[in-house]
Amino acid sequence: MQTVYLGTSEFAAIVLGALAGTAHRPALVITRPDRPRGRGRRLQSPPVAQTARELGLELAQPDTVNDDLGRSVIAAAAPDVLVVCAFGALIKEPLLSEHAILNVHPSLLPRWRGAAPIERAMIAGDERTGVSIMRLTAGLDSGPVALTAPEPILAHDTYATLSPRLAELGARLLIEALDVGLRGLHFAEQDETGVTYADKLVAEDRILDPAGAAAGVLERRVRALTPHIGAAVRLPDGERLGVLAATARAAIGGDPGAGELAFSGGEVRLGCAGDTTLRLDVVQPPGRRAMDAAAYLRGRAR
Repeated sequence: MQTVYLGTSEFAAIVLGALAGTAHRPALVITRPDRPRGRGRRLQSPPVAQTARELGLELAQPDTVNDDLGRSVIAAAAPDVLVVCAFGALIKEPLLSEHAILNVHPSLLPRWRGAAPIERAMIAGDERTGVSIMRLTAGLDSGPVALTAPEPILAHDTYATLSPRLAELGARLLIEALDVGLRGLHFAEQDETGVTYADKLVAEDRILDPAGAAAGVLERRVRALTPHIGAAVRLPDGERLGVLAATARAAIGGDPGAGELAFSGGEVRLGCAGDTTLRLDVVQPPGRRAMDAAAYLRGRAR
């Protein structure tokens, strides 16, 4: 099938790489414009743009795909189907009605519709998630679903380990759907009684709240936000200490109370609700590199 691929993130880049090696190699890849990033605020291309260039694929980075110019770029490629994967921008009418559009969504819909399905599934303590291939509609990930496949969330998973597995699974499902063809796929409407929403992550989602949550809950949040966003805890001086790895356990003698931090014995310990403790194993002080707790404490002692 003649495809046009719309994606932006590293997740979408993995799916694109797999798709490009098939008979459904995209005639055109569309991604978001380059943006200034990092301390130097240098322009940086999205991961999908970098992958498209490496694969020798035709690439476009319009400000929007919904205006006349963006739609004409797509139409010129004469696609049989548009494939959308972690594009990061809404697809609106009339583009929605001009083409058949398949969406690769990393959850078992209708659970976790929305912007951050991988992170929200991990934070919630789900034992499994997965990927859904759906027809894109005007609603938020509410279109009918053609294919799904589950993937376990392992006890040691971080976003960095789970997301690539889901991307590889999504690529396999997408290729299967394209091999079958739109006419051969059976689309089933979603069960609205099972809907949950994966709201976009905001700055406050990063902050660990030890007085309001047990250590196990906060440990899941750390794993879900590592390494792309990063969790953090507020220090007594008001600074934020990044937390990249942590271990939850029941509180023992000498552990701090809920909401308090202890710096001793080569460990950084955070007292949490439910008589639990979160040991901060890998941390990142403001403006510095990530380090283990012992190295951080040596720096504090100077």
